[in-house]
Amino acid sequence: MSTGTEGSVTWLTQEAYDRLKAELDHLSGPARTEISERIGAARAEGDLKENGGYHAAKEEQGKMEARIRQLTQLLRDAKVGEPPAAQEGVAGPGMVVSIRYADGDEETFLIGSREEAAHADVTVYSAQSPLGRALTGKRPGESVTYTAPNGNDITIELLDSKPYTG
Repeated sequence: MSTGTEGSVTWLTQEAYDRLKAELDHLSGPARTEISERIGAARAEGDLKENGGYHAAKEEQGKMEARIRQLTQLLRDAKVGEPPAAQEGVAGPGMVVSIRYADGDEETFLIGSREEAAHADVTVYSAQSPLGRALTGKRPGESVTYTAPNGNDITIELLDSKPYTG
């Protein structure tokens, strides 16, 4: 089982939770200390208006602090385990689904979260995306029409749905 969302809850495998917690610990500890030291060293060089090192370090610090806030909230709200809807054959968060478009093209992907996308060995679509919402709760053989972000209505058939095993 992998990650997915159900409502405002993000479901994470123990492995995903541990990986994100380690990233948070690094960013809020050693990485935060290192960036503060770099800012201090650049500040000591003098004129801050034309000090590229200072501005780069401050920008990196801002991005790092935003990621710390994001990870803190994600881990605070996350549930470790398998979402209740994740059962063999039913599409939803944590499931690898295969679909067929009306033109005959087929696609296989994980319904999950963006946190999992960087580490998954398959394409990941958010459970909150129009496609993810349309598929959730469907069983193989069922067809559904959803409205894509570009405004087009797209009809798909669910071919297969099985738990993601990573």
